[in-house]
Amino acid sequence: MAKAERGELAIRPPIGYWRRPSGEVVLEPDEQARTVVRLVFDTFARIGTLNGVLRYLVAHDLQLPVRSASGADKGELTWRRPTRETLQNMLHNPIYAGYYAYGRRQSDVRRRKPGRPSTGRVVTAMDSWHVLLPDRMPAYISAEQYAANLRRVEANRNTAAAPGAPRGGSALLAGLLHCGLCGGHKMTSRYHRHGPHPLTHRYACAFYPVNYGTGQPCQTITGPALDAHVVDQVLAAVRPAAVEVSLKAAEQAEAERAVLETLWRQRVERARLAAERAARQYRLAEPENRLVVRQLEKDWETALGEQARLEADYQRFTETRPAALSAAERDAVHALAADLPRLWADPQVTTTERKELLRTLIERITVAVVGRSELVDVTITWAGGFETHSRAVRPVLRYDQLSYFPHLLQRLTDLAGQGLNVGQITARLNVEGLRPPKRTTRFTTEQVGNLLILHDIRVPGHRRTPAPDLPAHQWTVQTLAAELDLPINTVYSWIYRGWITSERRPGLRFRIIRADAAEIQRLRTLRDLPRGYHTKTRWQAPVPPEPHNNTERQP
Repeated sequence: MAKAERGELAIRPPIGYWRRPSGEVVLEPDEQARTVVRLVFDTFARIGTLNGVLRYLVAHDLQLPVRSASGADKGELTWRRPTRETLQNMLHNPIYAGYYAYGRRQSDVRRRKPGRPSTGRVVTAMDSWHVLLPDRMPAYISAEQYAANLRRVEANRNTAAAPGAPRGGSALLAGLLHCGLCGGHKMTSRYHRHGPHPLTHRYACAFYPVNYGTGQPCQTITGPALDAHVVDQVLAAVRPAAVEVSLKAAEQAEAERAVLETLWRQRVERARLAAERAARQYRLAEPENRLVVRQLEKDWETALGEQARLEADYQRFTETRPAALSAAERDAVHALAADLPRLWADPQVTTTERKELLRTLIERITVAVVGRSELVDVTITWAGGFETHSRAVRPVLRYDQLSYFPHLLQRLTDLAGQGLNVGQITARLNVEGLRPPKRTTRFTTEQVGNLLILHDIRVPGHRRTPAPDLPAHQWTVQTLAAELDLPINTVYSWIYRGWITSERRPGLRFRIIRADAAEIQRLRTLRDLPRGYHTKTRWQAPVPPEPHNNTERQP
């Protein structure tokens, strides 16, 4: 312990270091090994995830330099395929930042197995290490970058306090959204599919349902609408610096290309030296010793084959990745910078890259739905602490959830009083910028006609069949929808699914639904089920709702 406190206790150096016979730890003498180690840290600073670094190394056929600890080749430099565990150890090891550390792994007596004294060792926090001496080792990165790497690794964990690593799902704001109605809890992303339609997503605050069993989420927001609003804010914020960013991107691409060029030249040079060494060994062997000569000849042929393969790969790399961007490529970069929306929507840009950019610029997004309306208050906390406030629009299910629903009814009444027909009223509403609920942006004549019927607004040329005078416990689709506080289309959907039975009497255009108090209660229970309840696979199939026995189900 005294030697460790002085920084003199010998510890096996990690990848990228070498211990001299005198006991001094220095950077790896091999130039290619040092280049690979620096590339690992630079790539993590650029990509930000262990998996991203691993995929980058594998894609460029890069291996890690390892000094053999035992065997016939003890102390020799060998090249091995990268693994996630090795990269994780490199990011967590403080020696790369110049620290001498002792006691990173300590013994936990509760985990020790009887008869095995070396078991029970666990990794402890930095403040629990026995010794931590700065500026005692040659460093590849600074202490600030080492701390930033640890923070990034911790932030990649998907916890309540961290956004988690960006994944490939379509929810761009996953990990950044927080609820503004219940204390800023982290909101979750939920994916769902409706029939043949593509997979879509929405954001919901499930804190109280999960922790207290209160039933429904306190707010739910359709994902694409909120994503588009935040993306517009981001593009507007970065537009003034777009040209400067494009120049930095070009410089970064050329710098990355230069590092890869260096590694390729070093690999080819190493293969050439290995082939020359094998040739010398073959020439120095006694010709009479056929057993040795045959093996040396095979080794020479293998080295020549490896050299030829690397030279061919290096040639392809040089042809596909020029050392510098051409004038046309630079002009293309500047053109894309001037048209950020097109660059953002480019198919070659992955969803993960879009999420990474958002997390670079945004620290936190707080959203709060205004009542039950379509309006959403959005507060974006940018990197650095500056906040902006805006208001987004989300799709809602019913007309009465629209914040301008009273104004919409008043406009319908006024336009009908002016003698306009349904088509003219529809065109006027679209010109005035009014929009229906859900995901549509323009009114149709059918939607306007249904609104006029539902709210008993008469217009010229719009003939309607008056609603029949029904006895108790009998309903039309419109009156039942009003009783259940549901959209009319939802009631029709339940009829087609067989959850509601209806009949059509001769000469009557309306569907007649029989529903007493018990049936109304059953339908309300069905209404309160969570979204997607009937499409999820369960351990035990739920009991389907029983149809009313008074009428026969109509096809």
